[in-house]
Amino acid sequence: MTNLLSQTWFIIVMGITLFGAVLSAVHHAEVIAHKTGEPYGTLVLSISVTIIEVSLIIAMMLSGHEGSEFIARDAVFATVMIVVNGVIGLCIFMGGFKHHEMSFRNEGTNSALAVLTAMATFILVMPIVTTSTPGPDFTKSQLAFAGIACFALYIAFLFFQTVSHRDYYLPKKEEGKINSETHADKPSNLKTSISIFLLLLSLIVVVGLAEALNPAIEAGINAAGAPKTVVGIAIAMLVLLPEGYAAVRAARANRLQSSLNLALGSALASIGLTIPTVATIAIVFNLPLSLGITSLNMALMYLSFFIGALTLAIGRTTLLQGVVHLIIFFEFLFLSLVP
Repeated sequence: MTNLLSQTWFIIVMGITLFGAVLSAVHHAEVIAHKTGEPYGTLVLSISVTIIEVSLIIAMMLSGHEGSEFIARDAVFATVMIVVNGVIGLCIFMGGFKHHEMSFRNEGTNSALAVLTAMATFILVMPIVTTSTPGPDFTKSQLAFAGIACFALYIAFLFFQTVSHRDYYLPKKEEGKINSETHADKPSNLKTSISIFLLLLSLIVVVGLAEALNPAIEAGINAAGAPKTVVGIAIAMLVLLPEGYAAVRAARANRLQSSLNLALGSALASIGLTIPTVATIAIVFNLPLSLGITSLNMALMYLSFFIGALTLAIGRTTLLQGVVHLIIFFEFLFLSLVP
């Protein structure tokens, strides 16, 4: 009884620390974003979280535990579903509840969704339909090509977002609307440098605590008799906390463009950086890697992309669209527990 009580308190303390690290990460990311401007600011948090997430996945793969070959698949698929339905849905719902209707540049968001759809298909669906190997696996050459294709798509997206069509990812200018953050003095170079260091430190703490909480989460899931894939969902949710919180906060401030940049950017970075790295490690160290998802998850993923395309088509959103995405997200969670 005493051991159970001490373990419970330990989990509570870690949870509080995790929440504090999330708030710290969001604050320092916003300082950097204000210094660099859009869309560079939203890239900072997305890429930082993804790099640390890659480290976590590789560590779990190299550990060789049972089911380690599915870690990358579960993490990437959960990230896509959480971002496209959970984060975007919550942003549109919370923003629509407060502001009735919000606008954004659909040219950029549609382009991001198109790249995300192609990446997810290459990695999560193609292993199911290829015939060179049985089951949801790639051959080494197929895995290498898929990794290179995803990385090339991500680099092309970054060039499109930050160089050739940067204006597609900037908020629409509305007459008579003054953004106090735009006119505030930019932070100094010293303050920005300190924020970069503290952001990375906060993200390391977030992922470290997520890994520390993993055994407790896994024990609870096993006790409930839930499928192993739920562990990947829980870890993905913990890792995405900083980005999710920052995105919802931006939406409540009527900055939906920043929310969508952050959400879609994190999903793209999750595949565009994670898969090439994981594929390289799997090939070099001859580790098993299974990426193909089930037909149930495939149906949910393409439903999400289809609804996402409709949501992002006209450049304006209302609360109803947020409700639709959130219901799909809850459907994803429920079917993960009861497949």
